[in-house]
Amino acid sequence: MLTYDINNRGHMPVYEYLYRCIRDDIIEGKLKAWEKLPSKRSLARHLNIGVVTVMNAYEQLLTEGYIRSIERRGYFVEDLSKYGKKKVAEPPEYPPEPPEREYFVDFKANRIGLKHFPASVWNRFMREALSLQNDTLWKTVPYNGLYELRAAISGYLLRNRGMKVMPSQIIIGAGTEYLYSRLMQMFGRACTFAIEDPGYKKFAAISASYGNPWKYIPIDRSGLMIDLLEESGADVVHVSPANHFPTGIVMPIRRRLELLEWVSRVKKRYIIEDDYDSEFRYSGKFILPLFAQDTQNKVIYMNTFSKSMVPSLRISYMILPPDLLQRYIDTMSFYSCTVSSFEQYALARFISEGHLERHINRMKFYYRGQRRHILSAFRASPLMKISELRECNAGTHFLLSVRTRMSEEEVRQAGLAADLSLSMYSDYSYSDVPDDTCTLVINYAGIEQEKIPELMRRLAGIFPECRKD
Repeated sequence: MLTYDINNRGHMPVYEYLYRCIRDDIIEGKLKAWEKLPSKRSLARHLNIGVVTVMNAYEQLLTEGYIRSIERRGYFVEDLSKYGKKKVAEPPEYPPEPPEREYFVDFKANRIGLKHFPASVWNRFMREALSLQNDTLWKTVPYNGLYELRAAISGYLLRNRGMKVMPSQIIIGAGTEYLYSRLMQMFGRACTFAIEDPGYKKFAAISASYGNPWKYIPIDRSGLMIDLLEESGADVVHVSPANHFPTGIVMPIRRRLELLEWVSRVKKRYIIEDDYDSEFRYSGKFILPLFAQDTQNKVIYMNTFSKSMVPSLRISYMILPPDLLQRYIDTMSFYSCTVSSFEQYALARFISEGHLERHINRMKFYYRGQRRHILSAFRASPLMKISELRECNAGTHFLLSVRTRMSEEEVRQAGLAADLSLSMYSDYSYSDVPDDTCTLVINYAGIEQEKIPELMRRLAGIFPECRKD
């Protein structure tokens, strides 16, 4: 007769404890193949438990294949010998993952403290979304996102970008990378893509993962070079005309017209306009997006809320011209929207009630002051004896070209030793960068002002040319 001390089960239900005991005895070979188990009633009397408890334990063993039931004969142990007799292991206790390294300053990170974001307003809208008795928020989200958010974005773009866009043209997705991957899939492997050199390398990696050919087009002081784009044979080109990363170049009207002329010459050509970070311009007038200048319906517009709000808010959107929109519906609409309806509802309220515009205005004021402080610190630093600043009154970064005998890798390692994570111009360049140059990308968005003096000391200390003999 099977004997188990039911009192040793702790807080475990009796049927589960009995199931585990019998299962382990079968696995360890204590109960042999084809051995008959006690009847439910006899085992219940023996262990002083209910018959239903024994029945539940047997049913679980039967479901998992440890025993079999033969009508009018009872329950028998299955033959598991060919599978080995290893005891079922308890879930391993994995060591905790080490926390992400925190640097004194990380020039690669896209971080801005929550103290600059109206978190209380956002939390209020999220609580409202969760408490609404609205069936729409609990249903499957439409492939292109909630209508409320798309309508709010449409109104925002008209007020702030001069763009007339129907909500039906807008596709919502969890991050720009996700939306890019859908475009790659829709255009197919026969389509050749081009990107600015230097530029954002992740898009080229996404293209490669989908098997799309990719061309790297050099830039000059006006941005992407159209003659080289023509020579490349590309069908679709990615550009950031309002604020090229990492140079900060603004594409002038003449180059924009050349680009629009290029796309109009061949029917299958398109432009992907990445308007990321374009809100943050500190001098001059607002620059009209290429999408608003396009009269041929050849521009795909993309933007994200990760920079203007908080990086963890993975909500981006793209706007498709009519012919591509229909193609997207026909080929890609089986994909579900990757952003929860609750976040979309909260963002729609955040935009439609004017909080986004007020937040961006506050951040422009903050970044303008941050830029002024950090540029003053650089100009007063010994670094300027061997460096040149290159910035374009836009975005949240600028370039620092350093004349040094150190190699770029030596500079990078010296930065790590000073607890600084450096970002290099070459990190975004596809062509070879001369060995005698060292250009840093200074992303100042998340640098606390009280850290700036110490940052200057550490950064200058990297280069022997700045040290006193």
